[in-house]
Amino acid sequence: MKSQSHVQMFRRWICLLSLLSLPLLFWFGHLIMREDDYPSGQSSGLRGYTRIRPDGKSQFLDIHCDSCALVSSSGQMLNAGAGEEIDQIGCVIRMNNAPTSGFEKDVGSRTSVRVVSHTSVPLLVKNEQYYFRQEADTTYVIWGPERNMRQDGKGPVFNLLLKMATKYPKARIFAITREKIQDCDNVFQNETGKNRMKTGAFLSTGFFTMILAMDICDGVTVFGMIDNNHCSRANRSVVPYHYYEQNRVSECRMYQVHESTRRGGHRFITEKLIYARWAARHNIQFKHPSWSL
Repeated sequence: MKSQSHVQMFRRWICLLSLLSLPLLFWFGHLIMREDDYPSGQSSGLRGYTRIRPDGKSQFLDIHCDSCALVSSSGQMLNAGAGEEIDQIGCVIRMNNAPTSGFEKDVGSRTSVRVVSHTSVPLLVKNEQYYFRQEADTTYVIWGPERNMRQDGKGPVFNLLLKMATKYPKARIFAITREKIQDCDNVFQNETGKNRMKTGAFLSTGFFTMILAMDICDGVTVFGMIDNNHCSRANRSVVPYHYYEQNRVSECRMYQVHESTRRGGHRFITEKLIYARWAARHNIQFKHPSWSL
């Protein structure tokens, strides 16, 4: 009888321990899932943008802005006088190597994020001390095709960026992932009904910048971007393609050539039509010039 009593007591203790252990097991399982979801302890951020780090550890872009100024590189910014307004907005997003020095009155002086095409990376590296050391507070987001951004040692642009990340450890350099670029292709196809690759086009840096702005900003004010009808208007303003390259081809000429080229062009005008649709669904407004949505 005493032996049976001990067995029953032992069983009760086992049941009690099991009940007490269940919450602990659930909690431990939750920790394991979180670690799997966010490699290397990364617990937040946008998975479509990964930091280029010498140690190879995974880190996602973790930026949120209540309000953003997206500053176009267009010649429309010349004499806009928008610099002070731009600098007062929470986050300022620029593209490629568009300079601020000498243009502060029109485009402002602050840069929070710079979205850069793989083709413009050498221009940044050419002035690496400025971009990756002096402007270390700026976050760089790079886009490019797999052939240039592959991470197996055979991606020339990725290798160049990895060299910069090694040389300037404080520089915040992120790459748009292959999956995110595919998502952007899908967005283009959903909006136009056309497969981006079959049309022989490349998405522009502006397209990736607009996508990023919607990812990180609650509200976006776009400066210096023309709408899709601008170049067909008789009284349109004639400005250079870039505000910092005044002797180059005009903006509308560049847009029209790219829109009609069969292979290798950007569909700038089509993209502007897409942005107008996005503005109707998101908190996006356009200034210098303003758009009638």
